Amino acid sequence: MANSKLDPIDRMILAELQADGRMTNVELAKRVGISAPPCLRRVRTLEENGYIRGYHADVDARQLGFEVQVFAMVGLQSQAEVDLSAFEAKCQDWPLVRECHMLNGEVDFILKCVAPDLSTFQRFLTEDLTSADNVASVKTSLVIRCAKDQPGVPFEVLEKRLNKSA
Repeated sequence: MANSKLDPIDRMILAELQADGRMTNVELAKRVGISAPPCLRRVRTLEENGYIRGYHADVDARQLGFEVQVFAMVGLQSQAEVDLSAFEAKCQDWPLVRECHMLNGEVDFILKCVAPDLSTFQRFLTEDLTSADNVASVKTSLVIRCAKDQPGVPFEVLEKRLNKSA
């Protein structure tokens, strides 16, 4: 089921579930204009083919006491694949690291980190991140506030692009 093989109903299902992954199959089917059994089959197919990777609650980190959010730009000494993979594996072990993205350009990785307070993050920074094997440099930026946090993809842009090519 390549992107071009997704029909408008599949894309509507994905858009609806992206907006609200907790809705019942009956409600989803109603919103996309099909009956419940074929809707459930389509959702399962989308899951099996990797279009839907999972379901989760969007929890408020600050409400839970994680007052500090930091982006850390990491430069490595070596960019050999084995070293890149080793760093990615290390990031999996660090609970404060919530996202790890390998980049092209001056920085090798950007990490999104959360911590309950600044001293906890500083301890992670000095004891774990900067002292990790192959880490050459770390630059951090403390988040002051978030103006937009919208997961997923903009389905309206996808639909416009598909309508232009049709």
